[in-house]
Amino acid sequence: MTNQALLSLVPKSGPPHLYDLVSAYPSRPGKGLRAALCLATCSALGGSLRQALNTAVAVELFHNAFLIHDDVQDESESRRGAPTLHREYGVSIAVNVGNATNLLALRRLMENTGVLGPQVSWQVMQETERMMAHSLAGQATELGWIRDNVCRLDDKDYLRMCLKKTSWYSFIYPMRVGALIAQGGRLNAARFCRFGWYLGAAFQIQDDILNLTADYQNYGKEIGGDLCEGKRTLMLIHLFRNCAPADRRRLQRYLGLPRQQRDGTETAWLYGLLLQQRSIEYARRASRQLAGAALFEGLAAFRDVPDSEGKRFILEMVLYVVNRDR
Repeated sequence: MTNQALLSLVPKSGPPHLYDLVSAYPSRPGKGLRAALCLATCSALGGSLRQALNTAVAVELFHNAFLIHDDVQDESESRRGAPTLHREYGVSIAVNVGNATNLLALRRLMENTGVLGPQVSWQVMQETERMMAHSLAGQATELGWIRDNVCRLDDKDYLRMCLKKTSWYSFIYPMRVGALIAQGGRLNAARFCRFGWYLGAAFQIQDDILNLTADYQNYGKEIGGDLCEGKRTLMLIHLFRNCAPADRRRLQRYLGLPRQQRDGTETAWLYGLLLQQRSIEYARRASRQLAGAALFEGLAAFRDVPDSEGKRFILEMVLYVVNRDR
């Protein structure tokens, strides 16, 4: 529903390499879970999918804009089984298309006034501003760790970064705006925060694991890209904490290099060290523990909500997050 509406609303006119490229990522196979989560929450709480669809489109547009800009920042090579936008068209065009995608998302939120009324529309806008602030702070934290070659991190640092970067925009925000729409602007501010935080952290850890272990055809991004990018994943934090001092110094030197200077031999050594220290298994256990905590919080958050397709979709997403292969 969301993707069809999104693609139909992309402008058909304009200068080349702008709106014609906004559809590039949405046209590729993706999960669409953020938009679906917005719609499912609204439906579970007795709201109308018709009323929530416009906001779901905005949620998906923001997500695709984040992907475009994130790929540029990470120097990623592929996205959803095809070259990243900046690799195919250059950084300047990709950044501009990401900005245009954000613009279209803002237009969708402006259109909410006629659908939801001014008060609820403004509350959805406020939630969007809050989500943006958290997401940018989380991204800045991760980029700062890479830029400053920060290596002495613990699991709590990683989980706080996940709350900002992943949990808020991928889970907390879609559920909060879906609830606002369903309940006419009434929102228990804390209702989805713990559920969304744990679910988002489990999702991010599983994504980090897949980056090392998945089949490219399913995953759609370059395998091992996180190692080349120097991302501080839970696995890398565990490895740095547990490896021998000589390996720790070598790892710190590797992470201090620009991406272009991290050669395949050193990356293969790092992958072997992750296996040797059982860091991937450690992360997999953590992801499942967080999913268990998320399910507990999800059942509490929706305790008073009657059974429905939307409610079942939300709770069953917990198992999907840790069992997915893409």
